[in-house]
Amino acid sequence: MADTTTRLGNFQQSRWFKLVWIVPGILVGLALIVIAARVIRDTSAGQAFLSSYPGHTTLPAFAPVGFPGWLAWQHGLNVFFMLFIIRSGWQVRTTQRPTAFWTRNNKGLVKTKGQPVRISLNLWLHITTDTLWVLNGIVFYVLVFTTGQWTRIIPTTWGIFPNAVSAGLQYASLNWPTESGWSNYNALQTISYFIIVFLAAPVAIVTGIRMAPGFAAKFKRFDKVFPLPVARRVHYPTMIVFVVFIVIHVTLVLATGALNNLNHMYAVNNGGSWGGFAVFAGSLIVMAAAWIAASPLVLRAIAGTMGRVGR
Repeated sequence: MADTTTRLGNFQQSRWFKLVWIVPGILVGLALIVIAARVIRDTSAGQAFLSSYPGHTTLPAFAPVGFPGWLAWQHGLNVFFMLFIIRSGWQVRTTQRPTAFWTRNNKGLVKTKGQPVRISLNLWLHITTDTLWVLNGIVFYVLVFTTGQWTRIIPTTWGIFPNAVSAGLQYASLNWPTESGWSNYNALQTISYFIIVFLAAPVAIVTGIRMAPGFAAKFKRFDKVFPLPVARRVHYPTMIVFVVFIVIHVTLVLATGALNNLNHMYAVNNGGSWGGFAVFAGSLIVMAAAWIAASPLVLRAIAGTMGRVGR
């Protein structure tokens, strides 16, 4: 009896006990949101609001239609890098005693006066994939502003905000807004992409650089204007923002016309064929294979080409 009581007490103090209560609470909360949204939609005021603000705004006349091939490649690379950024970031946060460390070779193109900082192999992977992600992002920024694609993800009128409320109300009521992503995102999508691309991404980069071991040790004068603890408190929630966005984004892509949506970004067309799905499935296989291949042994070998790996 005592053992049973002890096990019960340990379970109540564990994360699983909290999860048991959190999940039903979330489901009940979502059900209440759906009911409230449907009630609002059925009122005359709700109908008038949806009629005045259908959920999207008109793009500038010069806005391009469709997605170029470069954007499909950028999107695919972004997904790949983000997978390992989140994985390695979580490992850095949760691993208390790393079993392998990496020290940069202080020669070649990257050479500094001081001695290179010794970091864990998980942090090496995080910084490496971060660097590739940033380079991919720089190319994206250049192309998105030189091709007019920026008009799709940057609000160009104040009407975007009431239309975003309208789109949110339509999603919440499960009577979702009409999808026309090939030519124009709905207002809520536009604002979401703007937040991720132009707010969350820069915040992740700036706080990540501030937390980098070499930067933190050598540039202590930033401690007053941008303390290291502040960067740490901001960096992790920013990752959560990305994870939540990814979950919602993928769910809606698959739930609002999967074949057409996948064709937009993976096959660069507005059709309903299985071409985009095939490329998407292939990319999942590649990412799964890379995830499995990224074992400590393989990471040691790759990191060893850039520095010294040891315990």
